[in-house]
Amino acid sequence: MKKNDYIIVGCGFFGAAAAECLRRRGKSVLVIEKRDHIGGNCYSYEYEGTHINVHKYGTHIFHTNSKKVWEYVNRFGEFNNYQHRVLTTHQGKVYSMPINLGTVNSFYNKNLTPPEAADLIAKGRGRIAHPKNLEEKAINLVGKKLYEAFFKGYTKKQWG
Repeated sequence: MKKNDYIIVGCGFFGAAAAECLRRRGKSVLVIEKRDHIGGNCYSYEYEGTHINVHKYGTHIFHTNSKKVWEYVNRFGEFNNYQHRVLTTHQGKVYSMPINLGTVNSFYNKNLTPPEAADLIAKGRGRIAHPKNLEEKAINLVGKKLYEAFFKGYTKKQWG
């Protein structure tokens, strides 16, 4: 039996990148993948005869602000210029997410500058010395009002 320097279980983004980096450094790598393709949940394929790209496990978005990372991942595939915009509603009003200056101004019906918005948020923050969970941590970061409007329901929906 051949011995390998490394065994990687799973060939999603992390497993594939780790295997490629190790191989570039001259290491022998065995990748074990239970699916019949690489790419993990980010796998996509062209639907036969249509030129339509299908995301087998649902759409995924790759985020980075690192030029080095962007250049690296573009060696292995093409990315489109999709711009992701998240909107949410609270009490019948639409807000942009993640929370930004526009969200804060719209929520509080104000026209604050960035420092003024930071001050407003700081005044509403929780004072929990050692947060024990996401709720307490979020309240410490953005305050109870913003937490309840934008995070509480989403968190409950996602994780119960």
